[in-house]
Amino acid sequence: MASSTLPPGTAPIKPEFLVSVQPRDVPDDDAAEGSTSHVNGRPDAAPSTEGAEEGTKRLSGAQRKKLAKEERKKHRGANKGRRFQKVRDEVELCFRLAGGKDCEFGSECRYTHDVSAYLAAKPRDIHFPSSDDLSKEPPFVRLPDVEMSEEGNEVTNSLDLTTTCPVFQRTGECKHGLKCRFLGSHVKRKENRELELVVDEDKKARVAAAETEVNFIDADTLRKIRTKKYPHPIADAYLKEIQNAAADEKKAESTPEAATEAVTVNVSEVEAQPSDAPAAVAVNPEEDHSQDDTPDVPLRAVEKKRLHWSGKTYLAPLTTVGNLPFRRLCVDYGADITCGEMGLAMSFLQGSKEEWSLVRRHPSESIFGMQIAGSKPQLLVPAAEIIGRECAGNLDFVDVNCGCPIDLVYKTGSGSALLDAAGRLGKIIVGMNKALGDIPVTVKLRTGVKDGKNTAHKLMPRLGPEWGASAITLHGRTRQQRYTKLADWDYIKQCVEAVRAREADENLPPVPIFGGGDCFSAEDYWHKMENYGVDGVMIGRGALIKPWIFTEIKERREWDISSRERLGLIRKYAEYGLNHFGSDTAGVNTTRRYLCEALSFQYRYIPIGLLEQWPPRINDRAPAFRGRDELETLLASPDSRDWVKISEMFLGPAPESWTFTPKHKSNAYGSEEGQG
Repeated sequence: MASSTLPPGTAPIKPEFLVSVQPRDVPDDDAAEGSTSHVNGRPDAAPSTEGAEEGTKRLSGAQRKKLAKEERKKHRGANKGRRFQKVRDEVELCFRLAGGKDCEFGSECRYTHDVSAYLAAKPRDIHFPSSDDLSKEPPFVRLPDVEMSEEGNEVTNSLDLTTTCPVFQRTGECKHGLKCRFLGSHVKRKENRELELVVDEDKKARVAAAETEVNFIDADTLRKIRTKKYPHPIADAYLKEIQNAAADEKKAESTPEAATEAVTVNVSEVEAQPSDAPAAVAVNPEEDHSQDDTPDVPLRAVEKKRLHWSGKTYLAPLTTVGNLPFRRLCVDYGADITCGEMGLAMSFLQGSKEEWSLVRRHPSESIFGMQIAGSKPQLLVPAAEIIGRECAGNLDFVDVNCGCPIDLVYKTGSGSALLDAAGRLGKIIVGMNKALGDIPVTVKLRTGVKDGKNTAHKLMPRLGPEWGASAITLHGRTRQQRYTKLADWDYIKQCVEAVRAREADENLPPVPIFGGGDCFSAEDYWHKMENYGVDGVMIGRGALIKPWIFTEIKERREWDISSRERLGLIRKYAEYGLNHFGSDTAGVNTTRRYLCEALSFQYRYIPIGLLEQWPPRINDRAPAFRGRDELETLLASPDSRDWVKISEMFLGPAPESWTFTPKHKSNAYGSEEGQG
């Protein structure tokens, strides 16, 4: 069966590996992007219909309110927000007692202090296999024959003394203590037959700097933010400044002879006046402001740290799937720049614990930034000031999202909606530059909002010279297009040339410009680098499907990675997940959820040894095929039940109550939808 008989757009798989010539259903990346739990269900995510139009008719306030209510109702339901309930222990042991400490609440503690009862009810320890235990032949992971630790002793029957706790192995201490599902790795029996936790003090001290995550925000700080008691004087002064400037413009419009004195906010104002002073036209010379308590004058845009990113590999910010364990994995394979998942400015200002967890950074991330979305300076500038202060020294850049196409983000005026609001975007970038001190502000955008109406070539030349953006990333699609067509790299080149022309005219240093869209191989990457004028290529879906793409790029080769090597990658993801989310029951199943989320993309990889033509193309549809061994066939399964089966190799059996709905919801686990 020759590949010429395959339908157009189908991956050219060698005949001997084909099961059927009919291509499998195409995963809907548009629907997946819109179904993320990261947005739905947020207090600030209720779709704003301000300025909404129905056709060409502008809606009244009552109509907008009714539409918003209908939108919220439409997005209700267990599967709409993809909320995942934490799976906890049957008997909940006090976490202080579990860690070997005294509980300050004593008998009033809401959790049990009966260690024997907890251990008797605790499930058997999970065995975490080593790399040497992996095989391409069933059962794929070699497990040891383990006897019960003490016959007839139900307290210690749950222990597996041959297992390895990934957290203890890396850090020398497991903070989950007795609650750890790999407890046998770091416990010993005392003379009175009680269990004692083991700590490797030498390793703990030796690896602290290399393994300790940073950018933790404590509960007191979150409470101050939530109750609006956290000061942000630079943002307050700037917002007053633009408010006065807007009032002056309005006054100028009503007074024709004063029209030429209207104030505009751009980067020159950042250099010309301190952020704590109101606009010059609003100052009363008869008032003495010399003793006012004013914030420190922030750095001017020209004093920002310059970003030397040319030639570096950049992992795109990816909602839900771009979590810290996945970023660590990509760093291992060669990613130079990483960016956290998109966070919402409103949620940061509301002190959301979940939102603030998005700024967490692992020490292995050598160049790390966070991405923020919002609709106006009143949200983004105060949020930026708090982020800059709390993450000082541990944040290399802050990226403004001007590309998110999700309806619930777009309708609030955030994400790609800012592409059609240049004035507002300019005020946002200028204000964030002032609020963040020496932390650079970067911008990620799309080519435009509507198909056939690209606008980025007009907007991009203004981002650096007028507003002080330190780097730009352009995804080669419009908001309306999503992933339905190939990225327009010719237009990306046109935009790069427009930026470089203005920089040359004004004798400005060049800002790094990255392109994005459809990069799926080393050949793709270097073709784009050599032909479209970009300083680098941001990689998103390509990294989700094959995280080792960064190795291919660095080594300028296409890697025919074996199924056993891919299983080793999955093992490493599980290890990083347990270190980040925790090795207790809740952490194990949170890791399982994100591992299955990652596998919902990785199964789409077609081993290049099965292809008649190289390199593979990201939008080619795969026909049903079998791999070169049983493991390769399993890793290509589109059935989420197989993804859960793979997770069980490293995280133990999934609890009966556990369900999984992937971003691509066509095949869920633990529900009727998942049973075909």
